[in-house]
Amino acid sequence: MAYWLCEPGRGELRWERLPSRGPGDVLVRTLCSGISRGTEMLVFRGGVPKDQVDVMRAPFQGGDLPGPVKYGYLNVGIVEQGPVALVGRTVFCLYPHQSRYVVPARAVAVVPDSIPADRAVLAGTMETALNAVWDAGALPGDRVAVVGAGMVGCCLARLLARIPAVDVVLVDVDPTRAPAAAALGVGFALPVEATADRDLVFHTSATSAGLQLSLDLLAADGSVIELSWYGDTRVEVALGGDFHSRRLTVRASQVGEVATRRRGRRTRADRLATALDLLRDPALDVLVTGSSPLEDLPEVMRRMAAGELPGLLHTVTYGEGEPCSA
Repeated sequence: MAYWLCEPGRGELRWERLPSRGPGDVLVRTLCSGISRGTEMLVFRGGVPKDQVDVMRAPFQGGDLPGPVKYGYLNVGIVEQGPVALVGRTVFCLYPHQSRYVVPARAVAVVPDSIPADRAVLAGTMETALNAVWDAGALPGDRVAVVGAGMVGCCLARLLARIPAVDVVLVDVDPTRAPAAAALGVGFALPVEATADRDLVFHTSATSAGLQLSLDLLAADGSVIELSWYGDTRVEVALGGDFHSRRLTVRASQVGEVATRRRGRRTRADRLATALDLLRDPALDVLVTGSSPLEDLPEVMRRMAAGELPGLLHTVTYGEGEPCSA
């Protein structure tokens, strides 16, 4: 059973016949998958520009944007068939929402035994955060803000807080994100409360207001690391003020390639393995804020896109709605 977006704003579940498993493949039974509130919601709304549909293909996407399309990339399951070393192991894969699937063994990464399956779903999100930290080159003693306390922003904040003497504040328009910031060991501020003079600002809110605030929070010669994916939404910021006199920088960070600072020494597999290791941190459980069975996913997607289902990571469970577990 797999979730397909039939057309923007409408999805359904479909039965699929699995391909035959080759000698280098694995058959995975999904334990849980995660919904990306950024890219996946943008896909659901049909907001991917036509000239970006090939760039935005998910690794195991079915169909084509804007639809019908099978899209997703946060999947954790158990290997039922395949190489002996993998059978019975919990693995992460960049696969859409589907109850069972066959992929090459090299496409899965083993989840450490100490990490529960629902937290392991964050592997793709933590990989994005790790790549951004590599892009930024954050150093001990830096004053850092993360604008946007979503899944990526929260993973970023926790990761930055583990660098010695880094002062980290999460900035968001939603005051209910403050408890999550506290659980992650970082400060929290509403936009009107955020203090400036920051060496680095990471922007994840995907709004013009958020990007403008990120620039406003910078110290002279500071940099905004832009992680937001805006799709076909136009972005406006004021660059006619002190943007030039303060010599500010906006730099893109995108998980499709390993950060330039590490590209010659780390592969994507190395980066994912590091991201999984970082998920040993139980503080990240605060990001898992809801779950629904696969059978409810079409309605969950609609409600999430409509803003009726707030939260951070919403997981999809498989097998009569049982909770994510290994």
